[in-house]
Amino acid sequence: MMSVSPAVTPEPVDLPYFPDPVGPAGKIGLITLATDFNSEDDLRNILPDDVRLFTTRIENANPVTVENLRSMAADLPRAARTLMPGYGVDVVIFGCTSGTAVTGSDKIAELINQGMPGVRVTNPMLASELALRAVGAQKIAIVTPYLAEVTQSVASGFTARGFEATRMMGFGLDSDLDMTALPPSALLEAALKVDTPDADAVFISCTAIRSAEIAAKAEQQLGKPVITSNQALIWHALHLLGYDKPVTGFGTLFDHAPQPEEQVEAS
Repeated sequence: MMSVSPAVTPEPVDLPYFPDPVGPAGKIGLITLATDFNSEDDLRNILPDDVRLFTTRIENANPVTVENLRSMAADLPRAARTLMPGYGVDVVIFGCTSGTAVTGSDKIAELINQGMPGVRVTNPMLASELALRAVGAQKIAIVTPYLAEVTQSVASGFTARGFEATRMMGFGLDSDLDMTALPPSALLEAALKVDTPDADAVFISCTAIRSAEIAAKAEQQLGKPVITSNQALIWHALHLLGYDKPVTGFGTLFDHAPQPEEQVEAS
């Protein structure tokens, strides 16, 4: 082990420099699940270099059932308080589509604002609803990795907001590890299989799966928009930041802007 001689005293680093700001275009906070294996990597892959993502985790447990999803919401205020305390972030993402579906979008925002008052909040159900409206979709085909009851809860969340589900398919998984282990090629095949002629778009649910990377390819093969949870989250978060630089490689969604809020509320 090296030691420092008592005769050596610290010297100041006397060098001129300009501070290099962290996340000059914005700071996004992610509240993800304790068992999430994917969303941090997925979201960072989509984010532009001048926007930074900071993560905290919420307590949860497998299996992914409606009951377990509902119970984890109580930890949201605590998790929000741990996001860059003393500094804060510009937007908070709650990274669980099915958890939002069973708890409710407004309730998720309320709980996060208890821990971080006044911060702008998005979640996969809200972001995906806005994304689907932005691309002009009303009838949607839905793919999920979930059990049937969880898939139904996500579909019901969309139908309650005026969408029509033309077809629903789920992989029947109840573990986040198994969901992240789904190969992107399998997700692409599922997107192609679930599509119906009358569907305006295909929605691929879940932040734990690696679907954002196949969104553009699926769109090319289907000839219609493909919306995924993580892709929609970044798209919406960037709009909340007022970010106006192009984002490419993750589907045509990034060519669109959200509808005004009053139009969405009237839908």
